[in-house]
Amino acid sequence: MKKLHVILSVITVLTFCYSLSFGQMKMSDTKNINTTKSIQLKTDMRKLWEDHVTWTRNVILCLTDNLPGTDQAVKRLLQNQTDIGNAVALFYGTDAGNKLTELLNAHINIAAEVVLAAKAGNNDKLKDANARWFVNADEISEFLSTANPNWALTDLKSMMHTHLQLTTDEAVNRLKKDYESDVNSYDALHKEILEMSDMLTYGIIKQFPKKFK
Repeated sequence: MKKLHVILSVITVLTFCYSLSFGQMKMSDTKNINTTKSIQLKTDMRKLWEDHVTWTRNVILCLTDNLPGTDQAVKRLLQNQTDIGNAVALFYGTDAGNKLTELLNAHINIAAEVVLAAKAGNNDKLKDANARWFVNADEISEFLSTANPNWALTDLKSMMHTHLQLTTDEAVNRLKKDYESDVNSYDALHKEILEMSDMLTYGIIKQFPKKFK
């Protein structure tokens, strides 16, 4: 687990530089997007992705601390993946929405494997689950980039990898009972997911400008 944590810390440094450049790009590309419909989409998308990290955290706490209500938290988290898929279906069709939900469900299920393997100290299972988690992240990125040319594959992969790294940091810190770092990890994750949500929103608005007049 220590080795994994060191590797993920290195990724954090690398992705920090990316986040700065992405922030500059975002400002220049979206400065004129301020219609009522576009603002509503941004709000709705942020709600969905905030639910994603909020309920993921709830499940992490349940799994690491053996808290009651795990089944209910998992059920709510999986509902969020359906909600995200339904939101995408409004623009790309039911099949696309269902496919994204399927990929996101895998994302959640593998995340649980990562947490449980780390908790058990099973490095072989942790390594296997972590590898499959990153493969799944790349599949999600490739699926989205195919749907919208404004969602660059390299940008999506970078943000998804950062998402996994921060989520892992959150779980590892919780398992170590380093509660201050645990909170800091979640705050960083929350900030990152809003950036990713906004990137998806702006890509949709640019692809379907007539829907947001």
